[in-house]
Order: sequence, then structure tokens, then C-alpha cells
Amino acid sequence: MLKKSSSRSLRCRSGGLLTMLCPLFLLSLLTIVILSSDVSYLHFFDANTLPHLFFDTNANGISHSPIVLPPSLRSQISNLQTQLGVLLGQLHNESSGSKVDRFSDQVLRVAISVDKLVNSLSSISGNAPASGNGMSRVEEDFSEAGESEDQEEAPGVKVFNTGELHQYISPKLNRPSGKKNFLGVEAISPSVGLTCAHMATNIKRFMSYKMYGVCPDDWDLAQKLITGGCDPLPRRRCLSRASPDYNKPFPVNSSLWGQPSDANILWSHYKCKGYSCLVSNETRDRRGFFKCADCFDLSKRGWEIPSTESVSAEFTIDQVLALKPGEIRIGLDFSPTTGTFAALMKERNVTIASATLNLGAPFNEVIALRGLLPLYLSIGSRLPFFDNTLDIIHSTLFLDGWIGKELLQFVLFDWDRALRPKGLLWVDRFFCPKEVMKLYLDEFASLSYKKLLWKVVPKTDKDGDELFFSAVLEKPIRR
Repeated sequence: MLKKSSSRSLRCRSGGLLTMLCPLFLLSLLTIVILSSDVSYLHFFDANTLPHLFFDTNANGISHSPIVLPPSLRSQISNLQTQLGVLLGQLHNESSGSKVDRFSDQVLRVAISVDKLVNSLSSISGNAPASGNGMSRVEEDFSEAGESEDQEEAPGVKVFNTGELHQYISPKLNRPSGKKNFLGVEAISPSVGLTCAHMATNIKRFMSYKMYGVCPDDWDLAQKLITGGCDPLPRRRCLSRASPDYNKPFPVNSSLWGQPSDANILWSHYKCKGYSCLVSNETRDRRGFFKCADCFDLSKRGWEIPSTESVSAEFTIDQVLALKPGEIRIGLDFSPTTGTFAALMKERNVTIASATLNLGAPFNEVIALRGLLPLYLSIGSRLPFFDNTLDIIHSTLFLDGWIGKELLQFVLFDWDRALRPKGLLWVDRFFCPKEVMKLYLDEFASLSYKKLLWKVVPKTDKDGDELFFSAVLEKPIRR
């Protein structure tokens, strides 16, 4: 009988918004039963109410030792949680109205109740002994031949419903409960990247730590997750780790061009174990990074002296700022960098955030130790800036012939979103093989920006097989 009703409940989940409402209705009934009970969530499966479903029987009657919940039951609850989340998203997209708002509130309360139920079931099943034949009575009722947990569970459900990660993503109710906060919501749902679901082993490693203790030394694991698309990463409840010999940074007037102290960098995950290794010619092939090979040599200022070479692809900072006198105040440098571009712009009263990863060397640490703003950001991430706010976006030696057409489109349109009208997009030495340069130029041209500066020249270190493209483009005003 239980199996038949279960199969009917599964069949009613087929098609459109009704698909969402059917399990929601079932969950609402379950929630009413739970909330109306006089016992706690941890003990609502009383032996007198559900004697044969969750408790083993023996010759003397009913044993009060809980059994292991079957994968199929856990899977159904997890799938319903996922569907509730989708339904909440659809309701948020609906036009505002009292009925929609009331229904959204009801759905949110049901979702929170389901989360409490899942936590209670986890507590009950977590300490349960295994039965003699490895299968509980409920498993015998629900499971079918050839059925596996992996087949039943929706992608990501299992990894998101275990341990500290589940605690992180569960909705966090306001205080007092049921009241909307200044954001207009009754609970905060923390963000996590969807691709984390496909990186279960690494995300579980990342979320395995001692609460309130010092975090593991695993920034390299975090970066691996980020570059794989698990972005944003979940927050953690542990204390950040730093170099044990950390000293106060240099004063602002000397930190901009002074070599940072080795003591202020945690070197454990880098091939180089000191700053001198990052700049020595003797270690050039053993540094662990190749992008921006001279970045850590802070004596090389760049972008200041006009090149005398007719084939140079570079523009100077003063040449670009002269295009908009007094108008360039804030911007972004999206490049493998230690902050030299931002330092030069700071000397010209322009504030630049430097977006980069730690590509085999302490790029972000050095940017910060120079007194500049590092932005730890992957090329796959949406820029954390509001629309039409930046005066300039600069990128050099990062976007080049490795990037696919579709990814480039998403990147460029996101940069367009963040740039203000009449703002500048500075594409600095984009390079690729000759035969595909037109494909990339067409993508830049599709933005319909005004060409203020534009160069396409040979890349001389590749026997003329590659080209450099540099441009300063002005975003139009769109109405």
C-alpha cells in the first residue's frame, strides 16, 4: 500500500507549474502534521503513530531504536526541496501582488519546515544501527530492482544536502521569525555556484574544517574550485590563516614601489619561497608562473614612455587619459598583474581595482602589500559592480587567442554593463594567430563603440604568425 501511494505521488510530479504544486501540497500536509505535533522534530516519529514505518519490530513488540532511512526516501525529500527552490524562484519573477506575496510567504515557510525535517531525519538516521540484511523495512517497500541512489537524486542534491555545506545554503530566518527585513525578505539564502554540484569531492574537502578553529591552508583548492566554475564559493566558519611572521605593511609612500617583505606572504603553495625567486633570472624557468613574467619586478613601470617602434602595440597612460581630461576617476584592470597599472593610475589620482587570480605566484598578496585594491576574480565571474558605474576597464595579456567566441561575448557584454556611458574600454595587446584575428575584431566591433585609438600590428616574437590588437573604445549613450 505504501509503495502504491508513493508511486502515485511520484506520478503526479509531471508537467509545468502543477508539477511543483503537487509535491508542495503533499509537503504542506506533512508540515501541518509536524507543526501540530506536541513533540519535538527529533522525536515526531512516535512508535504509536508510525509503528511499522520507521521502527523495527521484534517478538516483544516495538523497538525504539531508529533504523537507517532508505536512499529512496532521502532522495524524494531532497528532490522536493529542489522543486521548492525552483518554485520560489518562479514566484519571485512574477509581478508583485498581494496574492503572489502571500503565496510566496507560505511556500517559504514550507521550505523552511522541510529543511528542519531533513535535519531531524539526518539526526535520527545518523546514529542508527545497520540491520542484519543491510536493508530496512522501508527500503524493502520503496526500492526497486536496479535502482540506485545516484540514479534517483537530481544533480547536486546529494552534495548540497550534507554536512556544513547544507548548513550554509539553508535559508537563514530573520529575527523575529516571520518578519521581513530591510531587503524585503523573511530569510537570507546564501549564494553558491551551481557547478559546485559537479565538484563534489573538492567542495566536501573545502567544507571540512573545525568550526571556530584556524582554516586549513587550502587557498589552492579554493582557486581550483573557482576556476572550475564553483563560484561563488560557500563561506566558512573558521579563522583565516596567515604567515606566522607577519609584520605591519610599509607606509603608503614607500609601499607602492618597494619590494614587499617575505614575512608577509604565506609561501607554502608556491614554488618560490621568497620574493627574490620571483624576480631572479636564474629562477625564470622554475618560478611556477609564466603569465606576466616580469610583473614582480617593480622597477619596470611600463605604460609611461612612448615607444619609438613603429610596430609597437602599446598606448601610454597619459595618451589615454588625455582623451577624457578629468573624467577618468575609477576603473578596473582585468589582467595577470601585481598592480603596476593601478599604481601608475593612482599617481594620476585614478582609483583602479586589480582583478586577478594567483597564477602560480602571490599576485593578490603583492597588490595588497603595495597599498592597492586586489579583486580575487575568475574570468567566469560576473563583475561585482553595478551597471554604468566604471569610468574605464583595462585588460592586457589576458584575453587573447585562447578564449572562445561565446565566452568572449559574455565577458564583453558584462564589461559593457559595468562601464558608464562615454566610459573607456582599453584593450591592451590582445594577441592571436593571424587567421582568426578578424573573428575577434568582429566581436569587439559588435559593441558599436567609438574607436578613439586602434592598432593591429605583428607580434614580432612569433615570426609574424601572430598579431597584436590594441584599442581604446568609447561606450555610446543608449536610450
